Amino acid sequence: MLHVTNIYDFFSGTSDSEDCLIMMAHATIYVGCTVPQLLRGAQSWIFPSHSPLGVLRHSAFCYCTGNGTIKSKRKMDHLERTANNFRQEVITQAKVCGITNESETVKRLRLAIANKDFTFKAGQWVDFFIPGVSVVGGFSICSSPGLLQREGILELAVKHTAHPPAHWIHTECTLDSEVALRVGDLHGYQEGKGNRHKLGTAKLYYSAKNTSELLFKKNILGLMKAFPGKISCCFHVTQQRSQICKELQPHITEGRISEKDLEKHVSNDTSWYICGPPPMIESISKLLTNIGVPRNRVFFEKWW
Repeated sequence: MLHVTNIYDFFSGTSDSEDCLIMMAHATIYVGCTVPQLLRGAQSWIFPSHSPLGVLRHSAFCYCTGNGTIKSKRKMDHLERTANNFRQEVITQAKVCGITNESETVKRLRLAIANKDFTFKAGQWVDFFIPGVSVVGGFSICSSPGLLQREGILELAVKHTAHPPAHWIHTECTLDSEVALRVGDLHGYQEGKGNRHKLGTAKLYYSAKNTSELLFKKNILGLMKAFPGKISCCFHVTQQRSQICKELQPHITEGRISEKDLEKHVSNDTSWYICGPPPMIESISKLLTNIGVPRNRVFFEKWW
C-alpha cells in the first residue's frame, strides 16, 4: 500500500508548504456522523457555562443555520470545507500538558484527554476548538491510539502559519491551556464504504525543504530498523543547504517525489494515501491516474 502525504498539512490545514510524504500501507475508511447532525445533537453539558471552555459552544454552533445548512460570507474555513465529512459524536475537553519544538516551524502539543470515551484510529484528525478563537482548527493526530489507551494522552504537530488556530498554538498556547477536540474521518474516493486489507509492506516517501524539516525522522528510522523488509522510507529534500548526516544519507534523495518514484509500486494490491494542500493532492492524484492507479485505490484527507 502506498501513501503520498504532506506531513505539515496534518498540522495547519492552510499550508502552502511543498513538503509531502508517501507511504505503502493498508487502511480502513471509518464512518460516523456529519457536522450538521453532530452540531444539532450537541448538548450544553459538554461545555458547562462555568467552565473556561464554555465559550467553545459558540465555536461549535455558529457555523450552521436553523436547517443545518452551513453559510458564510467569509472564505470557507475548516468546518465548512468538511461539512460532509464524518465525525464521532464525542467532544472532549483537553488540557495542554507538554509543548516541544519539533523544528523551527513545528510545535508538538501533548494533550491530556478528559473524556474516557474519546477514541480514535490511526490516520484520523481532530476538530480543534480554542476558547476565544472563533475559527476551528483541523489537525492530524501524530500519536498512536495506544498512547491514548495507556496514558490518556494525544499529540498533535502543528506548523506555524497565519491560520488562527495554528497561530494561537505558536504564540499564545501554554501549559495547562484548555481546548476541546472531536475526531473526524479520512475521506477517500469510496466515501462511506469500508476497505479492509491485510497488512503487507509499507513504503513511505517523505519530502521537505531540508532535513531539519523532516519531522519524526528518528522515529521513522527506528521503525525501519524494527521492521526490516516491512517498513521502508525514502526522504526527499528540495532546498538542502547544509551537509546531510551519515544516518540519513542512505535514505535521502534530492528533488521532488516523481512519477518515476511511484510507478514502480503500481499493483492491484497497492493502496495510495495522500495528504497535503489542495494543489499537491490534485497533482499527485492526477499523476497516479496517469500511471494506471484506479481511483478506488486512492485515499486522502479532505479537511484543509
